[in-house]
Amino acid sequence: MEKIINYENLSYFAYSNDKEIKGEIKGVVLEFFGLGGMSMYPEGTSMGHAFAEHNVLFVIPYTNPWGWMNMDEVNLTDEILDVLFEKYKLSDNISIVSSGGSMGGLACIVYTKYAKRTPLGCVANCPVCDLPYHFTERVDLPRTIYSAFYGYEGDFDSALKSASPLHLIDTLPKKTDYIIFHCDKDSAVNINMHSERFVNELAKTRDVRFYIVKDRDHCDLDEEMKQRYFDEILSFIR
Repeated sequence: MEKIINYENLSYFAYSNDKEIKGEIKGVVLEFFGLGGMSMYPEGTSMGHAFAEHNVLFVIPYTNPWGWMNMDEVNLTDEILDVLFEKYKLSDNISIVSSGGSMGGLACIVYTKYAKRTPLGCVANCPVCDLPYHFTERVDLPRTIYSAFYGYEGDFDSALKSASPLHLIDTLPKKTDYIIFHCDKDSAVNINMHSERFVNELAKTRDVRFYIVKDRDHCDLDEEMKQRYFDEILSFIR
């Protein structure tokens, strides 16, 4: 199928802070939705405003709210970036950072493996890291995960593992650095079954930074950790 996204209709498919940036674009930050995220941002976002002050392009792809970074979501994200890279004549060497929380945390990790332009950094908040386990973790999840991978060839378990950070560790790109935040009272995505296992395995072959956020529930970073999350993303912009 032909690609239909262009700069004129981009706002139907993604939020971008590009019109706020006054100087030369220094880097690109992607932020992926959590499960069920369907918002559009015609007035902008606080993160978009903050990154614009640093001449950083901030993009929220309007992906499927039950997408789980399946290949459709990967391709849509690539297409959105293609439009912005062409519009602003950006170099393929520019720093890209993927970020997100919960399902968006899974998405930002998985995207680093499949992306057309490999991100330099990945910063995830309370990410789902074991997708096959997550299928059993809550009663609201099977319908969403089955929806995302229903059309894949082969068996269902293999389809889930193709978008499960814990099962992709050996194939994650070496150029990407991973930074994980997780709240220790998370009632939606268990820290022990997800981030701790992922970080422990990843740390066997590379450096990874892991921030455990004390006494907070799912994706609920305190003010100090919100600032650190922002600063960690910004640290990858060269």
